[in-house]
Amino acid sequence: MADITDIKSVLYTEKTLQSEDNLVVIKTSTRVTKNRLKVIFSEYFGIKPLKITSLVQRGKAKTFKGIKGKRDDFKKFYVKLPEDAKIESLAV
Repeated sequence: MADITDIKSVLYTEKTLQSEDNLVVIKTSTRVTKNRLKVIFSEYFGIKPLKITSLVQRGKAKTFKGIKGKRDDFKKFYVKLPEDAKIESLAV
């Protein structure tokens, strides 16, 4: 079952904002798939993505106040939207 809560955040960086394509970068948990993300976009935003590319970002090993730990793993999706499509809730 696809749910909007699967999307953790939208990543706004210099690189993502400079893309001339209608591209949105989304951070999700590692269990989300491309098909589930397509369903989320069609149900909640009413947009059918043209292309979705995924990337699994492994968590870095870090030291927090002398205690070794690890950041959480997450998945990034690069979602290409149609030219006329805009998502008001995701706009900067």
